[in-house]
Amino acid sequence: MTELNADDNLQSRDHNINTSILQSPSHPNTFQSSGIEDSTDGDIEDEELRRLLVPKIEDLPLTPPTAIQSNFITYYAPDFMKPGHDQYVHRHANGLCIVGLASTHVAFKDEGGITGVDFNVGKADRSGIKVTGKRKKLMK
Repeated sequence: MTELNADDNLQSRDHNINTSILQSPSHPNTFQSSGIEDSTDGDIEDEELRRLLVPKIEDLPLTPPTAIQSNFITYYAPDFMKPGHDQYVHRHANGLCIVGLASTHVAFKDEGGITGVDFNVGKADRSGIKVTGKRKKLMK
């Protein structure tokens, strides 16, 4: 009995898989390949698929995108109602919209600026409302 090392065993197994021989039914004494062969087409497809799915490290940004950048589409409304009253809208895929003042709004200018915020809308003071739960129902 001869000893086989691990490399010889693997090579033998690979050789057996790649050159598996089946006896042809029409000619009992002739043999044909099983069809398991090295395919360069498969290798090319694998390389192209890898190229499409795995980004190149040099193409990646130095810092990852923020949650706002990755989860929302941002729209700007310059000069909304009045000149200098620029606003933005962050829209989520589920329909949630966040409206805010753009960085170019007059409220952020050096002179004047924001002096106060009033949450009184109509008869109710909105600053005292606490929202809780999954659907954010208004709790009084």
